[in-house]
Amino acid sequence: MTATAPGLIVAAPASGAGKTTITLGLARALYRAGVRVATAKAGPDYIDPGFHTAATGRPCLNLDSWAMRAETLGALVARLASGSELILCEGVMGLFDGVDAQGGGSTAALAALTGWPVVLVVDARGLAASAAAVVQGFSTPPSSLARSGLRIGGVIFNRVGGESHVRLLRETLRLALPGLPVLGCVARDAAIGTPERHLGLVPAGERLSLEAFLDRAARAVSSVDLEALRHLARPTSLSPAAATPPLPPLGQRIAVARDAAFVFTYPALLDGWRGAGAELSFFSPLADETPDDDCDSIYLPGGYPELHAGRLAAAGRFLDALRRAAARGSAIYGECGGYMTLGEGLVDAEGERHIMAGLLPVETSFAERRLHLGYRRAVLASGGPLGAAGTTYRGHEFHYATILKEGEGPPLFQLADATGRQLAAGGRRSGGVSGSFIHLIDRADA
Repeated sequence: MTATAPGLIVAAPASGAGKTTITLGLARALYRAGVRVATAKAGPDYIDPGFHTAATGRPCLNLDSWAMRAETLGALVARLASGSELILCEGVMGLFDGVDAQGGGSTAALAALTGWPVVLVVDARGLAASAAAVVQGFSTPPSSLARSGLRIGGVIFNRVGGESHVRLLRETLRLALPGLPVLGCVARDAAIGTPERHLGLVPAGERLSLEAFLDRAARAVSSVDLEALRHLARPTSLSPAAATPPLPPLGQRIAVARDAAFVFTYPALLDGWRGAGAELSFFSPLADETPDDDCDSIYLPGGYPELHAGRLAAAGRFLDALRRAAARGSAIYGECGGYMTLGEGLVDAEGERHIMAGLLPVETSFAERRLHLGYRRAVLASGGPLGAAGTTYRGHEFHYATILKEGEGPPLFQLADATGRQLAAGGRRSGGVSGSFIHLIDRADA
């Protein structure tokens, strides 16, 4: 597969600058203009890609410079480029914010790897001439954060006031950095808010009036010069190599849970299983559906079981089907919310305990929330559907659940954080049933 479409990355000095709304507005505006635009999201994010997909009608793919192998990134970028005219990638956090002082895993690191120019979104609230200093600082970062090949291609000022504010922003940037274009100045619009919950935005599938929100975002960026934006884009410097699947298929016929309680799946993971010859089917635990009778493995991804614990506990057909599958030796794997569902009980935010599948010696609670967040290096403690003992993956942990009990039994992973610091072993395995709080992203380089 040959990558043909050029790309660029929408980044910001810090979280909260409005880059998600700006990216969605640009994606929808380009789509409405007839441009075949593909979108990507930097880093481990399940929620923003759902909005991207709704904006363009094309699947949004995650690109992760820390967790993904170069061959995986190359294959995903080639897939995005195939059949599209432009790749628009939304960054994560601030441009140089990553896992260490050198910005590892940052948006800047991804920009350097892909060779895509950066469009910097600057929140201009409370700034006038000082905005130029912000842009100048990000154009000439300290050597510890500098990235070979990183280029700021243009600026979008967000949340600007009246015409005098716009003129001052444009003039001070012209004097500070001649030749760096201001692609647009987006006015303040409090009506383009994005509702949030504890793991980020409310998912696109639950957002009321989603199409109206996306169209309003597109109108909000009407000041942005789309032709100038497209002119900045550049082809990737990544090689479009074929990549092995991020995870080996759990079986030949994999049943995947999919509904409002199990929403966190990476398209690259499922596509990798399909590419390896596995057949996928989908079912809704919240609707008390059961996996297909001919499936030989079950995948319970992450999501929001804590918000639907009562319905899951009452889904007797679903829970009994999991128990029967475990008894006949089927591979069952749960991540984060799926892991909680495979446990013995889940305590919701009101303190009520709900009985889960009881296939792993785990009890979790959402009544006393505690944030667990960060990249993880996960080494399989023993062989199983995910590979031989010692197989290493890279993934991410992000949840607020408290482990009340993680009983006896072999752990699934030996864990370390992104800096290599050893952590407590994570997850549990019982026969063919396994799970942990880690969202696996890709196998690590040998």
